[in-house]
Amino acid sequence: MTNSIGEIAGADFILATGTNTTEGHPVIGIQVKKALRNGAILAVVDPRRTEMAELAHYHLQIKPGTDIALLNGLANVIIAEELWNREFVGQRTEDFEALKETVAKYTPDFVEGITGVPAEMIKAVARGYAGAKNATILYTMGLTQHICGTHNVFAAANLAMLCGQIGKESSGINPLRGQNNVQGACDMGALPAFFPAYQPVANEANRAKFAAAWGVQELPAGPGLTVGEIIEECGKKIKGLYIMGENPVLSDPDAGHAVHSLKDLDFLVVQDIFLTETAQLADVVLPAASFAEKDGTFSNTERRVQRVRKAVEPPGSAKADWEIICMVSTAMGYPMKYNSAEEIFDEMRKVTPSYAGISYARLEQGSLQWPCPAPDHPGTRFLHAGKFVRGLGKFHPVEHVPPDELPDAEYPFVLSTGRRRYHYHTGTMTHRTGALEVFYPSEYLEINCADAEKLGICDGDRVRVSSRRGFVEVAARITAMVPPGLVFTSFQYPDVPINRVTNPARDPIAKIPEYKVCAVKIEKVG
Repeated sequence: MTNSIGEIAGADFILATGTNTTEGHPVIGIQVKKALRNGAILAVVDPRRTEMAELAHYHLQIKPGTDIALLNGLANVIIAEELWNREFVGQRTEDFEALKETVAKYTPDFVEGITGVPAEMIKAVARGYAGAKNATILYTMGLTQHICGTHNVFAAANLAMLCGQIGKESSGINPLRGQNNVQGACDMGALPAFFPAYQPVANEANRAKFAAAWGVQELPAGPGLTVGEIIEECGKKIKGLYIMGENPVLSDPDAGHAVHSLKDLDFLVVQDIFLTETAQLADVVLPAASFAEKDGTFSNTERRVQRVRKAVEPPGSAKADWEIICMVSTAMGYPMKYNSAEEIFDEMRKVTPSYAGISYARLEQGSLQWPCPAPDHPGTRFLHAGKFVRGLGKFHPVEHVPPDELPDAEYPFVLSTGRRRYHYHTGTMTHRTGALEVFYPSEYLEINCADAEKLGICDGDRVRVSSRRGFVEVAARITAMVPPGLVFTSFQYPDVPINRVTNPARDPIAKIPEYKVCAVKIEKVG
């Protein structure tokens, strides 16, 4: 996030796109509700009529996969009506003319034809966003899990820079992370082209710095593989795989293919706190410690680094992840002699400028937000004040492209997937929590009333959801939350492994699969 979570309540215009915030990120949803009580205007971009959409002043109910057209349409109105921030654009950005040229054709009427959002609503939202003192954009995987996910984010960033709605309190672009430490994992280099702190692997000076820190002569100059690419190479380039805290048997698109790929390996190791569906395929399972059974830090979605303190000992032979890694590495001939998580953190911050001023001693006094480059630095509440990392902000004009898979006569529905409020990802932990199971004991498929009537489906009927890759069976829930032609379910229930159906087509830049758009057919069972 370029802002802090608490700053959301201070925004007077919130554009929430591809995020069911109150359900997927309820803590941040509270801040949105605070902003509304303070008089903020809320515009929600979502194909479904979610709780967030019910709260919104404007519900832009787009057709799935048309986000770029909509965002370009907002930019078109802002430029055509001269609502853009000339001072900010002139002093802090470049390539405005290229953006202006690209969005010229995305008139409200043209965009309505692509997205289904009324032209007058597009105009109203554009004017509200541009005219706000402090406007913020919130987004999650509804924006990124498309074949054009990277370009979707570019389009959102273009809009923020166009109006000068970034680099100040309560104004920014705020991706809401899907796990408690996914920000921290990315910060620490769990990305194939970066060392910790997003320092590119391709940079020779970076490689030399990390090689020296790690006591090796040299490090590879090329990027590694993404998760999807790893699965594709199992049994080919990749003969052995070590998986930690991940359950691709349920979470990967075209999950049947993922299972076959994992079975093609010569050797599979899984490190986890439970015997997951993926762990059941492993040659070796290493028992890990849960969050309450180890020391360390988590870095959350607002870049806030927080201490995690062991409350209880891990059961049996389970150990903290770092301890297991050290033991495996040492056994393989590269000794790792760390004695604590703090020792690892201290090594990391020596080569990670954004964490350089953060220490366990400081974190004992309270959490800190990076960048925090020095021991006396207070941390950073919001990013890009005064200048961007690269100097000038660069507009990246992008064009609308349709989803990889569109409905047709054989597969006439669009399937989109997401989360339920009371469960977490593939449910490895939450399905073992009885209190949460009470709220959502089983999964269902949301289907529009008109579609259900045509198919002779009643509420609670079992239906088969089929795509070109596979099928699952699930109970139907007839609802007005989804428009005709769209069905929705979550990926969080092992007995409804919906990712057997989803499309593995990927964004060519970020390699993120298109979980949000998949052509399916629906049939009543029995």
